[in-house]
Amino acid sequence: MNALVEAATELIREQPVIASERLVLRPLRRSDVGLITHYTSDRRVAEGTRAIPHPLPPGAAETFVARAMEPGRSEDVWAIDGSARGLGEVLGVVSLTRMEDDQSELGFWVGAGFWNTGFASEAVAALIEENPHDSRTLFAEVFQDNPGSARVLTNSGFAYLGDAESWSVARNGRVPTWTYLRRMGR
Repeated sequence: MNALVEAATELIREQPVIASERLVLRPLRRSDVGLITHYTSDRRVAEGTRAIPHPLPPGAAETFVARAMEPGRSEDVWAIDGSARGLGEVLGVVSLTRMEDDQSELGFWVGAGFWNTGFASEAVAALIEENPHDSRTLFAEVFQDNPGSARVLTNSGFAYLGDAESWSVARNGRVPTWTYLRRMGR
């Protein structure tokens, strides 16, 4: 095993595996590329995020997974894995991006076939419970035309902070957002 692969493997072991009732949140692996490509190729999923382009260019999922496995990354990404309950190995992803002063930004998406199943809420709640970055504050934002994701956040204890705008690659424009904050008990 070359030194870079060994270092990446060691770092991934340090990213915790988090279990909930129906799901396991685990670090991404190369074998996740196919399902990530499948779900993020859906315009509805892409347009619910800031960074997923539509149409999805060749190699985009591979690049995303490789970046999630890099040593020294600022974002930890977990697959929402339902295989222990007979579901897919990737139902979506949830992530934490390190910010300054013990703060992190939460992000998530689930495949359109899993909307309204409670998987996003369960994954976000499990990540909050674990608090793997030992954050004192979590931030999140959702597009204002995505009230389902806003409910995931408010049901997980996030408080509304205000309105803003973010760029959406898939929409090729600025989109109104709602911004949320959750103070963590540490």
